Amino acid sequence: MTDGTEERRAELAANLARVERRIADACAAAGRARDEVTLVVVTKTYPASDVRILSGLGVREVAENRDQDAAPKAAACADLPLAWHFVGQLQTNKVRSVVGYADVVHSVDRVRLVEALSAAVMRSDRAGRELGCLVQVALDAESGAQGTRGGIAPDAVEGIAEAVTAAPGLRLDGLMAVAPLAGAYAGQPRAAFDRLAEISSCLREMHPAANMVSAGMSADLEEAVAAGATHVRIGSAVLGVRTGLR
Repeated sequence: MTDGTEERRAELAANLARVERRIADACAAAGRARDEVTLVVVTKTYPASDVRILSGLGVREVAENRDQDAAPKAAACADLPLAWHFVGQLQTNKVRSVVGYADVVHSVDRVRLVEALSAAVMRSDRAGRELGCLVQVALDAESGAQGTRGGIAPDAVEGIAEAVTAAPGLRLDGLMAVAPLAGAYAGQPRAAFDRLAEISSCLREMHPAANMVSAGMSADLEEAVAAGATHVRIGSAVLGVRTGLR
């Protein structure tokens, strides 16, 4: 009798192989090299045991969207060669915990959060290791507003980027977006990601090193790769769908 570990490993390996093929095919179709796109596996709602299996299968980048789940999971997997990405909307009261394990925060969308992250990093024991920050762009937001899924309107990106650049302990890595559910780009992920690529190009004129574009999830990774995404955030296509959980 087994505890199901081998069966779960086989399931994750098969799912991971399918996702890798999708990314490789999308890169080939876009005329891009496979190594231009990094797979970030979103392990939300799944246990640390799955993270361990994924690490054994070669996954090196994992993501979480809730600190209360991420913090204990990261601690349980501290011995693994992993980079942790925080991809959810982040409240300032969770910042101190998040900087303890996160290598990159994808959801930076207001100056107050930038200030809180910087202060937490400078008080932490990160030993001079900067925290990577992505400005989250809300492609459904009007000028000066925030989006329904977090992020800020495109015309506010430069202001947040400047704040990150000026903040001690932080590093501006680029942009993140999700395909919007409302507005002009609803139901049009390729058009949305093309717009994100335009914003990224403008950002790099002022901040050449901010070349990371985090876009695309299980349902739309091909569109994201075609539009130039450097990182795709994949959850259910690798880990499966858990009934009743989001």
